[in-house]
Amino acid sequence: MIDKIKDIIEKKDSCILATVSGKDPHCSLMSYVANEDCREIYMISLRGSKKYRNMMNNDSVSLLIDTREDNVGRKRENIKALTVKGNFQHMGDKTKRLTILEKLLSRHPHLKDFAHSDELEVFQVNVKSVELLEGVSNAYFEELD
Repeated sequence: MIDKIKDIIEKKDSCILATVSGKDPHCSLMSYVANEDCREIYMISLRGSKKYRNMMNNDSVSLLIDTREDNVGRKRENIKALTVKGNFQHMGDKTKRLTILEKLLSRHPHLKDFAHSDELEVFQVNVKSVELLEGVSNAYFEELD
C-alpha cells in the first residue's frame, strides 16, 4: 500500500461507511482506528442499527476517508479522497475486541458512553482495494491480497 494512502488512514479518524440492503445504499459517519499496516479498520456500532444489520446480510462495504477539513477555501484542489472497498467481519475474539475497544476509546473519548451499551459490537473492515483521488483527476488504484 503506498505511503500516501497509509498516511491518510492513520492521520484521519472518521469516515463515511457505506452499506447496502437489497438495492438501497446506506451511509453512516463513523469513527475508526486501523491496525499497523492499515489493512484492517476497526469501528463500533449497535447491534440493532441499520448499518450493522446491513453488514450482517451483505458483508461488502465501502469507506470514504478524505482531507477536505485540511483544504478549505482556495486549497480545495489539494483535497484527497480515499475510497476503501472491503468486507465486514464480526469480531469474535474477546481479547482482540477489548484491545480494539480500548484503542478506539483512547482516540475517540466522545464514544465512551456509547461504548457501554449492551448492544455494542466491535467490528473490522478487511481492506480489499483502495483508490486515491488527488484533486479532480489524479487517481491511483491498488487491489490488495
